[in-house]
Amino acid sequence: MAIRNVKAKKLSRRSFIKIVGGASLAGVTLNLAGCGKPLTAEKAAGGNGWMPAQYNIPGSWPTQVRGRIAIDPKNPSIIRDDSKCILCGQCIEVCEEVQSVYGFYELPIINDNICVHCGQCTLWCPSGAITEVDDTYKVLKAIEDPEKIVIVQTAPSVRVGLGDEFGMPVGTNVVGKMVSSLRKLGCDVVSDTNWGADLTIIEEGNECVQRLINPVAPHPTITSCCPAWVKFCEYFYPEILPNLSSAKSPQAMQGAMLKSYYAKEKNIDPSKIYSVSIMPCTAKKYECQREELNDAGKLEGKPELRDVDVVLTTRELGRMLKKKGINLAEMPDEKFDDLLGVASGAGIIFGNTGGVMEAAIRTAYFVITGNQPPEALWNLTPVRGLAGIKEATLDIPGAGEVKIAVCHGLANARKIVDRIKSGDCPWHFIEVMACPGGCISGGGQPRASVPPSDRVREKRIETLYNMDAKAPLRNSHDNPEIKMVYENYLGKPLDHLAHELLHTQYESKADLLKAKKPDAYKLF
Repeated sequence: MAIRNVKAKKLSRRSFIKIVGGASLAGVTLNLAGCGKPLTAEKAAGGNGWMPAQYNIPGSWPTQVRGRIAIDPKNPSIIRDDSKCILCGQCIEVCEEVQSVYGFYELPIINDNICVHCGQCTLWCPSGAITEVDDTYKVLKAIEDPEKIVIVQTAPSVRVGLGDEFGMPVGTNVVGKMVSSLRKLGCDVVSDTNWGADLTIIEEGNECVQRLINPVAPHPTITSCCPAWVKFCEYFYPEILPNLSSAKSPQAMQGAMLKSYYAKEKNIDPSKIYSVSIMPCTAKKYECQREELNDAGKLEGKPELRDVDVVLTTRELGRMLKKKGINLAEMPDEKFDDLLGVASGAGIIFGNTGGVMEAAIRTAYFVITGNQPPEALWNLTPVRGLAGIKEATLDIPGAGEVKIAVCHGLANARKIVDRIKSGDCPWHFIEVMACPGGCISGGGQPRASVPPSDRVREKRIETLYNMDAKAPLRNSHDNPEIKMVYENYLGKPLDHLAHELLHTQYESKADLLKAKKPDAYKLF
């Protein structure tokens, strides 16, 4: 009997669907139970449907035609491997129901594949087809370049997510092991983005207070440290862009300070610095490429220099460490480098929904009263937790009642903004984060569950709050390194140099789409 070599033919997704669609075996059906929509973003895990997010509600569409979101080939944040896509529609579900982006504009689109780069679709995709754009090779190339000084900064949420990639319990604080791992990887300087968060609070807190006492200033003041939220506003609500704080995000502030203040203090040519951010967020990849984020370079007469050269997600860092044979769990604990490495507990909780607000209120109280905030502001319970929209009223001497609001998930942000537009806005200061739970569940975090569950979010949130509670410094304005940078370099908060380096502006992108009017959509 002759034996032939038969080359296996790769089974495409289309072929697979065709085969399954024609099958009549028991248990094979395309109208699977459980293809409905999740009840809420907070409860989008659990149930007995085909996917965990789909609750025992019969779907009206066959599984294979549920579809998928469009991803621009030039998207700086996310990419899809079409060979892995199973057309399950989970990316549509999170983009439409949780983030209220997909389906909230008219077709055909004008000049863009509408994306705010939040990356939540990468967490919901069950087949791993959608991932972040991989920039690890850029960092490895820079590390190997003897002419480059690689300075890395790491966001607060990375330290409670990275351990997941190495089999450690969800929410484990791996900050010391992360620092030593980055040094072993070959990074020259390891700095803490919490430092940048403290700097952001000083600028944003002072800006908020100034607007609070200025009757003609835009009200309310809204946070701007989430780039997905900023782009969401530029697309759908350009009329409220003046309400956004002009303060840059912590990663952008830190990047600008690395190539200005830090370079001067260390006598380093800024053009030799390769600035790397390790972020829980895919939107940060987009943010670092924004045209206006090159202020340190412009100050030095080198506008081609970027404040941040490249952003890696938590997942990318995990892959890099594994590729180099670095086992995070076995690494010793080390501390951040000085000058941009001391941070307060207020900077740490930036990773949680409500954390930016809590940190800002501590410093705003100090700016208004001249006194340290009371202990109650170190545990501002009303803005903590996973409720989609949270509110609180604070009585601050000299300012009276200050009303604040916090929301996470862009569908909840729509509710807040629609109230602002209607004139029904009681709040003075509002925090918005695009990702449910905040940065701890950002689009670049490890996929501890698909889709992300509240159990995972709560573990990470709890760890950051515990770190804040144990921190020797609880307020951003008490950070000695922050005080030093103002004394030696920036002058006062909101002064000219601070505005040059630490503030930015936003522009309408509404001409790229035709947004549906509020009465044309229904939020769950």
